[in-house]
Amino acid sequence: MLVLLAFIIVFHITSAALLFIATIDNAWWVGDEFFTDIWRVCRNNTNCTEIGDDLKGYATIQAVQATMILSTILCCIALFIFVLQLFRLKQGERFVLTSIIQLLSCLCVMIAASIYTNQREQIHRDNDEYYQGIPEGNYGYSFILAWVAFAFTLISGIMYLILRKRK
Repeated sequence: MLVLLAFIIVFHITSAALLFIATIDNAWWVGDEFFTDIWRVCRNNTNCTEIGDDLKGYATIQAVQATMILSTILCCIALFIFVLQLFRLKQGERFVLTSIIQLLSCLCVMIAASIYTNQREQIHRDNDEYYQGIPEGNYGYSFILAWVAFAFTLISGIMYLILRKRK
């Protein structure tokens, strides 16, 4: 049981780390001589422009920012509640509250990545001052990590729902 508990904690910490990296790092859309994320656009690795409210479709980018931040916060809260429930729950009870919070985190990261996937091309097309020539690129590793974090948080949320406190 101790090995299973250690695995679950490591899996949850990995999920949180993936969410932090996907939220903070600047590699959601990459190409030759540029990279961009939900916070800024960088050309030639030095010329970075913060994404501001003058961007057409800024509300969409803010929705992605907010849901990624919320997902990261919920994942950390779920880990904290899991540790508390380890000591507070009676034997045989399930970690339902932890599971619900982790599944909410999963939902948030899915919403953020889905919005970005759906609206990226439109936002790049409408904002030449930010994205001059940038639409020719590929999704970066931060975007991919967001989808991997979605899978990890979903799996850990289901694991918490199934897991019972045993001796």
